[in-house]
Amino acid sequence: MSPILRVVLIIGAFVALSIVVKRVRKSKIRVADSVYWVLCAVLMLLLAIFPGIAFFFSRLLGFLSPSNFVFCIIIMLMLVKLFNLSCDVSRLTDKTEQLAQELALHTKDELDWREAQTGIDSQKE
Repeated sequence: MSPILRVVLIIGAFVALSIVVKRVRKSKIRVADSVYWVLCAVLMLLLAIFPGIAFFFSRLLGFLSPSNFVFCIIIMLMLVKLFNLSCDVSRLTDKTEQLAQELALHTKDELDWREAQTGIDSQKE
């Protein structure tokens, strides 16, 4: 693995960790979501500090270079995160539709009740 890639991985890991810590402190990201990013940053640090890990797995899995292995791992982790976010969006979309339907039914019931009250008041007069 080239020294430039190692430096980029180390810098990227520290930047990612600092951004995650700042977001958690400002309550802009949930702690559960931050765990994923911390683990990714730690993995990048491990691969940068101990390039033997990347060499071992790249040879084991048939990659031509450890750099290709590292990029493949990063892409795979991003795809996993993207899938999880897609599941969250689907779940929240379903919840939003359900809440909109409940609100519409509640509003209709309230309007029907007011019409009934208005009808009762007008019959008394």
